[in-house]
Amino acid sequence: MLTGASGMVGRAVLLECLDSPYVSRVLMINRRSIDLQHEKLEEVLHRDFSDLSPIVDQLRSYDACFFCAGVSSVGKDEAAYTRLTFDLVTGFARDLHDVNPDLVFTYVSGMGTDPDGSQMWARVKGRTEQALLNMGFRDAYMFRLGMLLPERKLPTKTRWIGALYGVLRPLFPLMRRASWSVSDRQLGLAMIRCALSPQPQKILESSDIGHLGAVS
Repeated sequence: MLTGASGMVGRAVLLECLDSPYVSRVLMINRRSIDLQHEKLEEVLHRDFSDLSPIVDQLRSYDACFFCAGVSSVGKDEAAYTRLTFDLVTGFARDLHDVNPDLVFTYVSGMGTDPDGSQMWARVKGRTEQALLNMGFRDAYMFRLGMLLPERKLPTKTRWIGALYGVLRPLFPLMRRASWSVSDRQLGLAMIRCALSPQPQKILESSDIGHLGAVS
């Protein structure tokens, strides 16, 4: 299962899953349909991620959930961001755990996430991580992603991010050497490898993601 396929992070993971011989099928859970067809791929449309009860019967037979959906904290106070992040993600996870506890749950938070941090978004995502790690799934991993440097063409939801990537693209070869950068392939491979076999680290920083997702 995968969320966030309409965005850059979710699409990166989705495309790697579709390419992987270890992934037999993928269920995208989307609020709006995306124009993508593949023999491995199935899409279910569901707007309220905090309540999965209408679609639970479709979620029972999967081995992993890659939760890649997220919202920006820009322009939101802590209460609003908590509703759209902590409440939504943990509600999704609880409903999923009720019907399929024997899976691996992977959540993309962000570099700098800290439940005791000074930044509001970092505290909210930190509390979300802690709740997911204690949810009771077979295994769970928190991906504290820094900057994603795509090798494939990926969608961007906001115009300014697309413009920024356009400006920075000539610098990608240099930026790939930084510990805070991860390629789309590294991100997808790291998630797949977490689903295939237990990893000692449950909270992965960008450098950990890059190492785990290294192309052999």
